[in-house]
Amino acid sequence: MAEITVKPDQALERILTLELVRVTERAAVASAALRGRGDEKAADKAAVDAMRRELNRLPIAGRIVIGEGERDEAPMLFIGEELGTGKGPAVDIAVDPLEGTTLCAKNMPGSIAVMAMAEGGTMLYAPDVYMDKIAIGPGYAQGTIDIDASPADNIHSLAKAKGVKPHEITALILDRPRHAAIIEAVRKTGASVQLILDGDVAGVIDTTNPDETGVDIYLGTGGAPEGVLAAAALRCIGGQMFTRLILDTEEKRERANKMGVSDPKKIYTIHDMVQGDCLFAATGVTTGNLLKGVKYRGEVVETQTVVMRSASGTVRWISAEHRDLSKFHLG
Repeated sequence: MAEITVKPDQALERILTLELVRVTERAAVASAALRGRGDEKAADKAAVDAMRRELNRLPIAGRIVIGEGERDEAPMLFIGEELGTGKGPAVDIAVDPLEGTTLCAKNMPGSIAVMAMAEGGTMLYAPDVYMDKIAIGPGYAQGTIDIDASPADNIHSLAKAKGVKPHEITALILDRPRHAAIIEAVRKTGASVQLILDGDVAGVIDTTNPDETGVDIYLGTGGAPEGVLAAAALRCIGGQMFTRLILDTEEKRERANKMGVSDPKKIYTIHDMVQGDCLFAATGVTTGNLLKGVKYRGEVVETQTVVMRSASGTVRWISAEHRDLSKFHLG
């Protein structure tokens, strides 16, 4: 297959319109072929292989900042891996080839193939630890939410900012025992709670379009790498997100320090996690609040992708019909 070539000053725009979409489409279709089979590892490997193959075709000098883990834990898409043709801009890359592996394996709603790309040296190297998170979509004044405020205070503040009563607010929270107190506190305000089993990147993104998803706010703890990916999406459209790494052991603090985290109590904003021009793309694997899943229709495969760019605030929704199925290497 011919190598992609673009002028350096056009690379990000060109990737935004087509190439970035192709990366997540390939990963989504590869993993969707294994939906409902109960094999999380196989579905994840299919997505990883497809995403890496397509990334290596891009005209970039890319480096994985958020990936499948450290080099000794992940043979591909490991942190620090260099990808692309090398003939283009230096970029940081954050990937989750299959966010919601359990959801895909059980053929449940909300799994996606997702990645973000930013100018080189502008994306947070987040250690693989938990992170406290609170996020809302665009259109609210700064100070509407506060990571140090109680769940009830945040619900009341958001309801006031939105001009509604608390019972008209919906909070999305990962269904985990550790969130029992948060769930109870939110419900006591009269607000609704939507629980998800997995996939907190998609969960945070849901706050960007509450009219469509019904989600106003994300609360709780989840993976720090996923937090950076979600921040990239919010960076593109002006949402708000505040996070804090949970470094509750000496081993975690040492690991974070090696990755450049000098203040273990630092509150990170979107702009702390992703700076400069950034791109974000996600393709649905199984149908969720925001994206339709991959659909096989005879000799045609249908996908739906959302792709965003921070410099312009552009959000594109791309519904595609694929007829050349050989490009997906489905065997």
